[in-house]
Amino acid sequence: MRPPVAPPGWSRWLVPPAALSVHLSIGQAYAWSVFKPPLESALHLSGTQSALPFQLGIVMLGLSAAFGGTLVERNGPRWAMAVALTCFSSGFLLAALGAATRQYWLIVFGYGFVGGIGLGIGYISPVSTLIKWFPDRPGMATGIAIMGFGGGALIASPWSAQMLESFGSDSSGIALAFLVHGLTYAVFMSLGVLLVRVPRTEGARAPGAPGTLDGPQVSARAAVRTPQFWCLWVVLCMNVTAGIGILEKAAPMIIDFFSDTGTPVSVSAAAGFVALLSAANMAGRIGWSSASDLIGRKNVYRVYLGVGALMYLLIARFGDASKPLFIVCALVILSFYGGGFATIPAYLKDLFGTYQVGAIHGRLLTAWSTAGVLGPLIVNWVADRQEEAGKHGSGLYGMSLTIMIGLLTVGFVANEFVRPVHSRHHIPAPREATHDGADQHAAQ
Repeated sequence: MRPPVAPPGWSRWLVPPAALSVHLSIGQAYAWSVFKPPLESALHLSGTQSALPFQLGIVMLGLSAAFGGTLVERNGPRWAMAVALTCFSSGFLLAALGAATRQYWLIVFGYGFVGGIGLGIGYISPVSTLIKWFPDRPGMATGIAIMGFGGGALIASPWSAQMLESFGSDSSGIALAFLVHGLTYAVFMSLGVLLVRVPRTEGARAPGAPGTLDGPQVSARAAVRTPQFWCLWVVLCMNVTAGIGILEKAAPMIIDFFSDTGTPVSVSAAAGFVALLSAANMAGRIGWSSASDLIGRKNVYRVYLGVGALMYLLIARFGDASKPLFIVCALVILSFYGGGFATIPAYLKDLFGTYQVGAIHGRLLTAWSTAGVLGPLIVNWVADRQEEAGKHGSGLYGMSLTIMIGLLTVGFVANEFVRPVHSRHHIPAPREATHDGADQHAAQ
């Protein structure tokens, strides 16, 4: 399954569309909140229970990216995209069977476990290849592809809502919607499998593609032993936890926030809000990651974490008094959330080089797994407890918003501790010139 090497004259701008076909598909995960109310009604679930498929999917994303990162580096992006297609589509088919038979554990297993493996392998599949094709603009390149993951819900949210309206929101209607998702995404992701190419090696170099490894290089095994890796792990985990908690519960959250006001939010408008968040997530991935090429990775993370905490404070204090303020603050937070994902590969490249950046990125995504549990758990658990205490509306979320402010502050401090990697972690110069599969395997 190794991808064909790009022929002479082949445009590197064909690689981002290949990556987008995969990322736009697996980005459906961000539209999970559309399925939460129908599942809760049809299968009599709590908000915490209905979040399980999404939570497990994010956990498996991080774990499969961490353990599969080396395989992706060794076997190439075509192999990774094919694995992602198989797992992600199969996960939907299993979830469809679970909904049809009213076996919720099968939905959790299919969408969360099997589909989550597809999320992780698919997410990292183009990253290393894109950085090698665009060494001059790594932030922009990874932002273009990872933009698709953030924008997947922009398509999936209204599409899913329309299917549930057409098929019905009972268990059989949910099953049919899952089935259509699985089959459609299989076809769309196959475009990336067929289109992806890798840059040519030294002596036959593609335009813009490096033939040698320039600058300090760090292996994946050595990278996880550095304080820089763990500082970035904390930065990513805190930023993701703060964003994913709102994103997973976006539709019911905006309904609750304004339920006691004179301008309540309808279910269809809530689905539109999810789509808006997806657009902000997507725009932040390309906009903020491109900005990081100009102002630097550390500075842009200062914006994500510092200004993000301010946005949460505004929602907590004044969100239920002004719908435009609530929406604008949420959009800014989600743009930072998406930008954080898109900027992290370039941040890793700056610190550790391009030698095994894909494998290092995969290991760092275990922070996403942790955040995928923490974020929804904090928001849903707190909301459930507050509801039991007799609170309603925006009162369900005040405590969780305060927690998010604290987490972003922790991430801000961790970012300040990031420094260049000490030379003792660099691979020796002779091995920098050797970049074959056996050399990569030895460094693991």
